[in-house]
Amino acid sequence: MSLNGRNYTDEYQRSLKDPEGFWLDAARTVDWSVQPTRAYSSADAPISRWFPDGELNTAWNALDRHVAAGRGDQVALIHDSAMLGEVHSYTYTELTDQVARFAGVLRGLGVGKGDRVVIYLPMIPEAAIAMLATARLGAVHSVVFGGFAANELAVRIKDAAPKVVVTTSGGLEPNRHVEYLPTVHEALDTAGSPGLPVVVKHRDGFATDPHTLDWNYVDWDTALADAQPAGPVTVKSTDPLYVLYTSGTTGTPKGVVRDNGGHAVALLWTMANLYDIHAGDVWWTASDVGWVVGHSYIVYGPLLAGATTVMYEGKPVGTPDAGAFWRVIEQHGVKALFTAPTALRAIRKMDPEASLLAKRDVGSLQTLFTAGERLDTDTFHWASRVLGVPVVDHWWQTETGWGIVGNPRGLDPLPIKAGSPTLPMPGYDLRIVDGLGEPVAAGEEGNIVLGLPLPPGTLTTLWGDDQRFVDSYLSAFEGCYATGDSGYVDADGYVFVMGRTDDVINVAGHRLSTGAIEQVVGKHPAVAECAVIGVADALKGQKAVGYVVLKSGVSIAADVLQNELVALVRREIGPVADFKNATIVDALPKTRSGKILRKTMRQIADGGEYTVPSTIEDPSVIAALLPVLAPVEVGDDHRPGR
Repeated sequence: MSLNGRNYTDEYQRSLKDPEGFWLDAARTVDWSVQPTRAYSSADAPISRWFPDGELNTAWNALDRHVAAGRGDQVALIHDSAMLGEVHSYTYTELTDQVARFAGVLRGLGVGKGDRVVIYLPMIPEAAIAMLATARLGAVHSVVFGGFAANELAVRIKDAAPKVVVTTSGGLEPNRHVEYLPTVHEALDTAGSPGLPVVVKHRDGFATDPHTLDWNYVDWDTALADAQPAGPVTVKSTDPLYVLYTSGTTGTPKGVVRDNGGHAVALLWTMANLYDIHAGDVWWTASDVGWVVGHSYIVYGPLLAGATTVMYEGKPVGTPDAGAFWRVIEQHGVKALFTAPTALRAIRKMDPEASLLAKRDVGSLQTLFTAGERLDTDTFHWASRVLGVPVVDHWWQTETGWGIVGNPRGLDPLPIKAGSPTLPMPGYDLRIVDGLGEPVAAGEEGNIVLGLPLPPGTLTTLWGDDQRFVDSYLSAFEGCYATGDSGYVDADGYVFVMGRTDDVINVAGHRLSTGAIEQVVGKHPAVAECAVIGVADALKGQKAVGYVVLKSGVSIAADVLQNELVALVRREIGPVADFKNATIVDALPKTRSGKILRKTMRQIADGGEYTVPSTIEDPSVIAALLPVLAPVEVGDDHRPGR
């Protein structure tokens, strides 16, 4: 039964049959400077234009309006650093003041409407402040995950062409300090932008002195103390709010563009209807601001809704133990937690009977949400048993910004099926089709596609490259967005997402391009060619494994090459790639046209059924690879060449 008189089926059907009415109603939750009279314009199709005649400021909606409504004393942001053993809270009034002042800093550095700001920060409050301050000016932020190396940061700086870069001394890991300043300095040189202003938030315990670097250094605290607060700048609904780079199959990152108006409407709808989170509730997303989950549900979603958001700097295990999540829930009275299945698997591995949970009062927790990778049934059942609350999987992408498939806990909670993220959310015309775009029968696996137009809050294009947007997402299936995932819909309409159909893999919820890793591996002077595939991993969902063919006449020990390749990938892409295994092989299986049969390799490595394509050039290559590709248990490093 619906909690509020509305049921899922009626709402979903209305969103497809009357998108104008549905989304204009949803838009009433936003404070507009100019109220939109239209929901969608197809004038620039396939580029999406939601609420084209509306105007607003996203930061105002996330902060100032709650202060104006008399809730300035409510806590907006809790920063819980398990790394430092410290907790700091900001009320809506305090956070609004910090954001307005930092917006003044950015304005003083020449940032205005439409300009870009690259943010390279770990999980510290300044990350949210910098994002919101950029939005306050009507500018466009591009947050880069702190685990990326200098080359990856440089690519993003070069593409976004920012006016300012914002960073800090470094990030904290359980066993080490990660210096950020040398990385940023190298990235600026590589990008050809050594003179860009760099605002640095000082953190104790890091070795690099920013004054010793040859760059345009601005101290965060000094600049903030001297800044005049900047007011919110009104922008068009269709103006960009941020650019977030996601892995491209060719190794070149794609800058996903999110608009202001559609984004605010969609996130407000999800907070109330998908997550059942409202003003005053405490919400915790255990992710990172560098990923789309952090954008949508650490920063913007909960603050737009007037909730209290928890920003956690720590790990699910090791800071200090596998009870860290339960401590945070108890200490802050968390109503709902959103995390990746990887975190739950790590906790279960260290504390299978959840003995540390028994020491905590987590009675405030009503729902556990997961996303970022498929929630395996074993983890689902374990979490359901030990927590005693609904464990709700849902499925979405960097490109969509919010759930494609989910279970609307605040609208009409639906029965949960292990292995399924449940049903398509309003606005998503989800279909399962074969390679020709024809619908397949219930229970039959196919390509998951979404009929156009996509709903508000999804990507509108790729930064500076409309044609790549069309080519990447809209050309494979006429009138549809290709998700790049395969799956099926059962007889009850429940969606089951089976995996990627391209070469982007999912490592602990982080989407990584195997093509990008291959490009790095191929730089090694001993490597003639290589294939990197994602193989199933019980802890992280997938892990990247490389198979390399040596250049003729080259002799190198397998362990030496592996160590050098691991170091090379770590330097070029960063620790986020989690690349640890490279195996020397005599040849790679290919079609007669020269295409490496990565899918077949992956199927063998995962222990699944496989069929050798008739187009293979030399079937004996597959036979020779079978002992190398044979599935191994997690932690077994005894494949040939390891």
